[in-house]
Amino acid sequence: MGLVDLSALIAPSPEGVPDFLRIDIAYHTHAAGAEQAQAILKVPPSVFRNGEGWATETITNLGTHSTTHIDALWHYNSTIQGQRAQTIDELPLEWFFNDGVVLDMVHKTDGDAITAGEMQQELEKIGYELKPLDIVLIRTGRDKFCNQPDYVFRGCGVTVEATRWLYEQGIRVMGIDSWGWDAPLDRQAREALDRGEAGIFWAAHQADLQYAQIERLVNLGQLPAHGFKVSCFPMKIKGGSAGPARVVAIV
Repeated sequence: MGLVDLSALIAPSPEGVPDFLRIDIAYHTHAAGAEQAQAILKVPPSVFRNGEGWATETITNLGTHSTTHIDALWHYNSTIQGQRAQTIDELPLEWFFNDGVVLDMVHKTDGDAITAGEMQQELEKIGYELKPLDIVLIRTGRDKFCNQPDYVFRGCGVTVEATRWLYEQGIRVMGIDSWGWDAPLDRQAREALDRGEAGIFWAAHQADLQYAQIERLVNLGQLPAHGFKVSCFPMKIKGGSAGPARVVAIV
């Protein structure tokens, strides 16, 4: 058995990253821990090994979508299929540990659409038939840009038609190794403004389907096309539109 980490590192953001995308972490030293123990418990640093107290960290800024995460239905709309959309703490655990399959779309350029037909061709190529609750992972290779300032603007996009087709096969968790499941936001925005109609911007997100997306995956290139399990349990955040997740493939 081998384990492949599919999660991005949670690390402080470089300068220039907008506040709503930033990750900020305060690191508290062993000396600070000793001082804290002395202040609270009245014990001197000498009671600790080498005089060192506990090291701790405080995450001062971490959006639920700022690293590898799972989108809940609530992220897409307030209602899905006529019912109040579920938040991340309400999604069934059964969704998040299942057989995985990787569909290779690295040949697609930024802004290209990934269609249902292309998914079907790839499944035929790798000799795999989807079954309900499989976790489908789309490899675009854009994880190599995950620490670059233009990461948000890179990637192809899964069409609403392809998303609906996966849903009809019983897929409830689908993921991608780029910033988002839809095409990059700037490209979607231009097309939506040019055409002046709804249903173009954020189309796959707002497909009115009860499914979860994993975004910002890494290392999909280290996996076989199938024959592995995916563990992707999200953090249990009350009322959350998403939850950061440690996504791991068990090969």
